[in-house]
Amino acid sequence: MARELPSLDVTTTTPDPYTAVDPADVGLDQQRVDDLVARAHREVDDGLLPSCQLALAKDGKLVVSTTIGDAAPQSRYVIFSCTKGLTAGAIWLLMSDGVLDVTTRVAEIVPEFGTNGKDVITVEQLLTHTSGFPQAPLDLATITTRDGRVQQFGKWRLNWEPGSRFEYHPTSAHWVLGEIIHQLSGQDIRTFFDERISKPLGLRSLKVGEPADRQGDINRLVGVGEPPTPEELEKATGIPDIDLSSMVGEVTQDLLLGFNRPVVREQSAPGAGGISTAADLALYYQGLLLNPGRLWDPDVLADGTGNVRCDLPDPLRGNPVHRSLGLTIAGDPPNALLRGFGHGQSPRTFGHDGAGGQIAWADPDSGLSFCYLTNGLDAHIIREARRKIGLSSRAVACAA
Repeated sequence: MARELPSLDVTTTTPDPYTAVDPADVGLDQQRVDDLVARAHREVDDGLLPSCQLALAKDGKLVVSTTIGDAAPQSRYVIFSCTKGLTAGAIWLLMSDGVLDVTTRVAEIVPEFGTNGKDVITVEQLLTHTSGFPQAPLDLATITTRDGRVQQFGKWRLNWEPGSRFEYHPTSAHWVLGEIIHQLSGQDIRTFFDERISKPLGLRSLKVGEPADRQGDINRLVGVGEPPTPEELEKATGIPDIDLSSMVGEVTQDLLLGFNRPVVREQSAPGAGGISTAADLALYYQGLLLNPGRLWDPDVLADGTGNVRCDLPDPLRGNPVHRSLGLTIAGDPPNALLRGFGHGQSPRTFGHDGAGGQIAWADPDSGLSFCYLTNGLDAHIIREARRKIGLSSRAVACAA
């Protein structure tokens, strides 16, 4: 049963459901807030992106919540891998409840998983992308039922020894984390997250999956732009003759556009199926900063948002990945930029990005949280990354 906890003092720019505060009331600079919003306008005004949404929050209150372009105010977006930050929060609740130790082997909770050498994998390795099965397959016919997913877990094989290297698991590890949540709570992740996190924090739009009859306010995804040239890739990465497909992996534009299908949106994919406004996602990160009503055990929350448990090298660039239990921690520049964070953010900033250039983070030093969402899937991944860094840099500058 969900615990009854006080809601955050949440606000947004429209009366329904929230009202924004004046930036000066929380110590922010209005001109720099205006600069942030102007930067978000750029690609929409130029005709590249159909719409975007951004939100900036501090002290549990929204300072900015705005929708730009061809989208209704307070409409929602598929947030892709930003969902991983939500699943992390759900796992931390189980740890806070005392029912989960992340050093536990997954097969002790989900026996069907412990085949083909996977019996040694721990829950921690799932959260840090070190479990060794990054591209394990699940098709649409399989993911629609819990039994189908669990049966597929048993067929998966390892690509490398668990714990020996980092390789980003776009969806596979998080399907297993979703089953762990179900096994230990008796609820699927959609229900568990809604009752234990969204409702206590007063977040009305933030969901992990959504039934088809409640999807009318979700903005349709659109593919935009052209891929970068080999010359652009080399200039941006310093790596000659780089294979673009190695950077994209399984997260192709065709796969992402599949989230326009109602049946995909309702699957509660723990690694990619979140749906939200930018406002609610920014306020979720305020919840992680402020922990209202001690929703999470403080020690568990401090570990999840501040303890680097994996610093193995990124297989593409070689920089340490700086991963906690489910999130990325910025660390020092220049590696912070390679991890998707902006200039000027404190090394303690934590968060998670998502396909399409989406980003959500909180900075404990400034007290800010920020979220940017868009339904334009830009094939030019370098431009997309620069947009994300530019927006985050302007967001943190608002507190300077």
